[in-house]
Amino acid sequence: MLPQITHLQFLVLGELLHAPAPGRLIREALNEQGVRKSGPAFYQMMARMEDSGFLEGWYEQQIVESQIIRERHYRIVPQGRAAWDGCRDFYQGALKAFDRKGLAHG
Repeated sequence: MLPQITHLQFLVLGELLHAPAPGRLIREALNEQGVRKSGPAFYQMMARMEDSGFLEGWYEQQIVESQIIRERHYRIVPQGRAAWDGCRDFYQGALKAFDRKGLAHG
């Protein structure tokens, strides 16, 4: 069965597997993977992932240089973990099938 999440969603959920994180750190991790998204595009994607039930988000207030800021934080939820596991299993299975056919190594 095809994965229910995109490669980008897979990366985001993977970043949240072990601990919640602020959006800023998730964006930095995506940037390290070569993903370049503007702030608005990133937070729109995160909102869609929340609406899909893959993660949940909340705001935490901080004081930075005497300014109060609200930073969005995220955590993966069971449905998101199941989607991540399903995607991982799909591609691992596909690689094994290609390997059996002699296609996985070019």
